[in-house]
Amino acid sequence: MKRFKDKVVLVTGGASGIGRACALRLAAEGASVFVGDVQAAALDATAKAARELGAACETAPLDVTEEDAVREAVAACVARFGRLDVLCNVAGILRFDHTHELSLDDWSRVLAVNLTGTFLLCREAIPHLLATRGNIVNMASTAGMTGHAWSAAYAASKGGVLAFTRSIAVEYAGQGMRANAICPGSIETPIKQAFRIPEGANPKLVRRIMPLTGFAGPEKVANLVAFLASDEGSHITGEEIRIDGGALS
Repeated sequence: MKRFKDKVVLVTGGASGIGRACALRLAAEGASVFVGDVQAAALDATAKAARELGAACETAPLDVTEEDAVREAVAACVARFGRLDVLCNVAGILRFDHTHELSLDDWSRVLAVNLTGTFLLCREAIPHLLATRGNIVNMASTAGMTGHAWSAAYAASKGGVLAFTRSIAVEYAGQGMRANAICPGSIETPIKQAFRIPEGANPKLVRRIMPLTGFAGPEKVANLVAFLASDEGSHITGEEIRIDGGALS
């Protein structure tokens, strides 16, 4: 399928995990992709893989918490490709702490990357997406839908992403722009691999969020992103779609 022929997609967090999988899936379907991440070397590897699929690909070092950097990345994408059709906000961080031991700096950093970064990208991209009647796919999490132990900052940030996505979906629906959120869980990513139970924590709480069908690779999430961002998803906006192997069923 070439559902994204002549389309331009901007993906954050594209150096690894779900972001990389999304960039490559959309590139394989004909998109020109602009990929941002703070991991410069891994970002180059994503770009090389996208070009090997036949896609035009540009990259930019991007800290989504930096307002000027976000503005410059969106401007560079539009300057290079002439338009913007899809924004995929995937950049994110996660940490595990007993909430009573979580510092304000760590709390603020998680919200800055996961929630404020999503806002900044959307704010800069929306004028361009209105011009193309494009759409936004924001990466939330099952943590934003139910209680996840030791993840207070992460859960708060992802719950915020869900509320933010619903708000802009309503605000811009009449102008032809869509916005949806995906809630992954039980996906094999660098975040999952870094998971460590805090000292003294109850391991039984982990079983609450275990998948029924086993863990899956990030390409499973990219499949859903490709559907939502394509014309096949044109009647879907303001949704939060869970993809977690039945963990919250």
